[in-house]
Order: sequence, then C-alpha cells, then structure tokens
Amino acid sequence: MIYTVSLNPALDYVLHVDDFKPGMTNRAGAESITFGGKGINVSAVLKELGLESVALGFTAGFAGEILRKKVEEIGIKADFIHIQTGMTRINVKLKSKEETEINAMGPFIDNEAVHMLFKKLDSLSKGDILVLAGSIPSGMPDDIYSRIIERLDGREIMLAVDASEESLLSALKYKPFLIKPNIHELRDIFGTEIKTDQEIIFAAKKLRETGAQNVLVSLAEDGAILIDEYEQIHRISAARGRVINSVGAGDSMVAGFLAGYLKRKDYGDALKLATAAGGATAFSDGLAKRKLIKDILKTL
Repeated sequence: MIYTVSLNPALDYVLHVDDFKPGMTNRAGAESITFGGKGINVSAVLKELGLESVALGFTAGFAGEILRKKVEEIGIKADFIHIQTGMTRINVKLKSKEETEINAMGPFIDNEAVHMLFKKLDSLSKGDILVLAGSIPSGMPDDIYSRIIERLDGREIMLAVDASEESLLSALKYKPFLIKPNIHELRDIFGTEIKTDQEIIFAAKKLRETGAQNVLVSLAEDGAILIDEYEQIHRISAARGRVINSVGAGDSMVAGFLAGYLKRKDYGDALKLATAAGGATAFSDGLAKRKLIKDILKTL
C-alpha cells in the first residue's frame, strides 16, 4: 500500500480576479474550495493514475472536517488524526495577472498527536511505500521527518521525500528511494547558483552519493533531470501547453513517477509519466486528471 503524509494540510480558497488591484475593493469572477497539502495532492493524482493510497496527517476544527470529507469524496482513504484545538489552515490563492498566495498557520501539534501518528506508521511493513511531503506545522520538532524515517528504518519500505532543505538532507542517510528537489531547492542545498544541465547533474549526483537512490530535479518550464539508482542520466523537456496553475505540479510529478515506476519498473517511463502528470496540473485549474495526463504522455 502507498501511504502519504501531510503534516500541515489545508483547504485552498481559490479566487479568480481579472485585474487585482492592491488596496482596492476587488470582486472575484469565480471561486472554489479544494483540499491542499502536498501528500494529499500526491494521493489525488495517484488515484487518477489508478493507484490506491492512504492519506495520513493532522486535521483540526470545522475546516479539518471539510477537508476530510473532500478527500474521501474523491475515493481516497483518509486516516487523519483530528486535533482538538486550533483549525486546519484555510489558504487563499488569488489568481489574477500574477498568482498570489496567503498561507495560514495551522493548528499546534503536540507530542501526544505526534505519538498517535507514529503508532499509525508502525503498521507499515515490507513493500509499502511512504511519501513524506510538505511543510512542518508549528509545535512539531524540526527533525520530525528524520524521526519518522528512523523509526521505519530496516523494514524495507520504499520512501519518497519532497521537502525543504533541512528535512530533505536529514533523510539521505536512510537511502530514500526518491527525492525530488526543484531547481531553487537544489541551489539552496548547495548554496550556489546552479544553471546549466552539467551543474544540475553534478549536484544531483552528489545527493545520490550521499544516500538518495533516485534524484529527480524539476526545472519548471525547462523540464526535468533524473539521476537513477544505476547512475543513468535521464533528461526530458517540459510538456507543451499554457501554464495556468503552479500549485501541486511538483506533487503530481512525484505521483506520476511512482505510478510509472510501479507499473513498468522503468525509470525512463517513470520520468515521462512524472512530466505528463506535472504538466497536466500546470495546464489545469486544479490537480491533473487522467485524460489530460494520457494526452500529454503521447506527446513526450
């Protein structure tokens, strides 16, 4: 089974304003409420690709109940821990000539809630897949990802990590199956301006040497580069289309990569499906849908 963890999920309140003017009264031409959280996004795209998963994480307040219901409505099993105080984040996504986001804080996660998450993760066993993705909420220790991975070490669980610099680096010694830094995160990790393919490949190989089995670097409109577990270099151009959405594209790539690999055990195919899934989200108002993913895949 595939398990995804979203420690800091959210409801995304999306507003479409033709010409947003700061300091003025603006009226939305359209609006929607969707679930958010990187792990949940991975689960949603996996569902579109025909793979079941269990979404783990924390929810709180009425917003948390709405999020759980929305996740379950699309056929994802939600096994969230409900916090008694605080409220799940409601993030505002303003889509106008430029995209603007206001992300809320989320509930305080205490030690008891962390222990409850550990107990759920203790049920994972050989052959399971765990996706750790997204930010760490207030109250949780900064090393929570490494603590989770250490707890599961030795169980032969396939691990995918898509997180910020510190969390990503702390996971490397446990040899995760996949890490997916984007180009900006890669620059932050190495503290230098990385531009050319040669520089990206050099940095990705360093991360692989440090422990990661597969390093997938997403490059937005410039495509992606993968260094696989056999040290083979895979380069792919971005999908062709009009980008209207940046939220969830990286999560969609993680889902596509896992789905592609699990179906054929071929890293070239996995990279193509990752690129198609990421592009399908970038070209849509929401997360990627199966038909568009398949249509894009034919062009790669």
